[in-house]
Amino acid sequence: MQAGRDSRPTYWLVLFLLFIGLAAPLARAAQPSFAEVRAAHISSEAWVLDRRGHLLQSVRVDKERRRLPWVGLADLSPAMIAALIASEDKRFMSHAGVDWKAMVGAIWTNLVEHRQRGASTLTMQLVGLIDPTLHRAADGRSLDQKWRQIGAARELEKRWSKEQILEAYLNLANFRGELAGIAAASRGLFGKHPSGLDRAEASVLAALLRGPNAKPNLVAKRACGVAHQIGRTDCRLVSSVALSALVRRPHLEMDHQLAPHLARRVTLAPGQSLRTSLDADLQAFVLDTLKRHLVELRERQVEDGAVLVLDNASGEVLAWAGSSDTTSQAAEVDGVSAPRLPGSTLKPFLYGLAIERRLLTAASPLEDSPLALDTPIGQYVPQNYERDFKGWVSARTALGASLNVPAVRTLLLLGVERFHAGLKRMGLASLSHDSDFYGYSLALGGGEVTLLELTNAYRSLANGGVLRPVVWLPNQNAKAGGQRVISKASAYIVGDILADKSARGLTFGLSSPLETIGHAAVKTGTSKDMRDNWCLGYTDRYTVGVWVGNASGTPMRDVSGISGAAPIWQAVMNRLQSGRPAKPPKMPPGVESRLVRFEPPIEPERRELFLAGTALDRIVMPQSETLPVRIEGPGNGAILARDPDIPAERQKVRFSIAGAGQGLIWLVDDKPADPAWLDADGSLLWPLSPGPHRISLQTADGKSVDAMFVTVK
Repeated sequence: MQAGRDSRPTYWLVLFLLFIGLAAPLARAAQPSFAEVRAAHISSEAWVLDRRGHLLQSVRVDKERRRLPWVGLADLSPAMIAALIASEDKRFMSHAGVDWKAMVGAIWTNLVEHRQRGASTLTMQLVGLIDPTLHRAADGRSLDQKWRQIGAARELEKRWSKEQILEAYLNLANFRGELAGIAAASRGLFGKHPSGLDRAEASVLAALLRGPNAKPNLVAKRACGVAHQIGRTDCRLVSSVALSALVRRPHLEMDHQLAPHLARRVTLAPGQSLRTSLDADLQAFVLDTLKRHLVELRERQVEDGAVLVLDNASGEVLAWAGSSDTTSQAAEVDGVSAPRLPGSTLKPFLYGLAIERRLLTAASPLEDSPLALDTPIGQYVPQNYERDFKGWVSARTALGASLNVPAVRTLLLLGVERFHAGLKRMGLASLSHDSDFYGYSLALGGGEVTLLELTNAYRSLANGGVLRPVVWLPNQNAKAGGQRVISKASAYIVGDILADKSARGLTFGLSSPLETIGHAAVKTGTSKDMRDNWCLGYTDRYTVGVWVGNASGTPMRDVSGISGAAPIWQAVMNRLQSGRPAKPPKMPPGVESRLVRFEPPIEPERRELFLAGTALDRIVMPQSETLPVRIEGPGNGAILARDPDIPAERQKVRFSIAGAGQGLIWLVDDKPADPAWLDADGSLLWPLSPGPHRISLQTADGKSVDAMFVTVK
């Protein structure tokens, strides 16, 4: 602090000046240059940049102190410079490092009047900040330190300009708590860049230099004194500014928070700038799209979502949105890397592997009818999302329309163990249990995977069946570890089905959020009880994966992949294709196109894709008339349980009639079924009722045809 009055030399002053004269020449060790000090300044932050060097994310790395990048003197408020000089060193511009006049006054006050008073100039304080051996201890500096500090200050003044000393001091000084440097202090206390500090704010910061951790009332009093010296300023205003800034904990808002979840996956050092593969413009668009759509879904009990965009050729991550900070109560959870149930999004790999092994073709007929499979823990009874059955359909329609029972029948052909092994090859490492753990439910997404794994698995389909790693840093080898996980021909046929809006029309209609401005293959998925829904798809250049749900696992209300994740996917994919709509891929070797017709015509005649050597002109359907009339349902002896997460009115079980049966009557516990339970096709949609029940069929004249026993818990 600058002394404020002159005093007569005393005996003690003479001794002190004698010591200074002897010690100062010994203290003139070489001082670092201004450029060296500035270069050594390291921010407590690190910065994650996009592929073009644009800022994506600021990350605090040094947890002990808060220091921001160096601020030049020209970028500082003139009020701050004036307040600093007025408070700390009035004769700064005229002395050569030591203010002898202030020194005399300090000695007199300390030794004669027995009051503490400092006389360190800004230059002397600066050398104490630069040289660790001159740092002030809690009980003050020793006489030896003081001598060397004076010598170092005199030497520094010979090499540095006054402007450089001011600039360095303000960037190195501690202001309050962990706030080091004018940038952190200005941002942390007043939420602004130091260029915008007014007189009152500058006076408060200057007052803090005398006692960084002083009580707010004392700082306010000192700040009033500083403000009075640099111009007319209302002390009540200064006190109000001081108290409002100091009574709360300093809060320093980070610059740019576009990729917090990806930033946690990289190693950063204080002051480091790390370039990634992300595209800042795309990342901002993805985040905005995700937030806006989640706001629209808020009334349906939806809080969270995640989006991942990959470059097909390089594997580079172009956008990584792990959460929405505006709707989520768990914004720290990274939805890109959190394991969730994938629903129907595993079906393309199931059909692809079955086609590759020539177990079926895209035209193969699959029966969508009630199915019950015995397992060690009871019967597994798959249901379609719409709780109905479509009868005989082709594999193309079964996959495109995302029918569940045909998928389970395809799994029976392929085998659970073989399917599980294929998924692991495709990079779904989260499926860490053996195949028996998942059982038949694996066909419908009964095992947790991450959006990162699943999106890259879809990228392998886009790349003709070759899986390569995902990368987000320049030094990662995107082309290393390439592995063929499915044949190019099979991947092409699956992609053609996923891009066929006619194939998915049975469930999704011909116009839906799955349509984009260019060619795209896409699949949705919804897990049990609507806890997760997904939309994943790819073009010739990009693969996009979207998950929507709740990090807590709470079910959503009436939200499916088509209403939850698909609109986000569509918006992102259209953004990627703007200016260059994607085109269909060329047919690879090993695939042939053939005109095929169905007898009877369960589907219209069309051109279909086949692996070479598997093509057929006609698909002849099994004749159900040759089969005995029977009840198809959960299975005789099935034990059913009502799900507390599903509204009671929606918990119905379908019993249908297989074979040529007409004029038959449904009985429930030997009583005619309620006509409201009968579907248009003659099936029984029976609402679950606790206890044992007998479901039976009889002819109009009372002859029993078939019966099935079930128990509801």
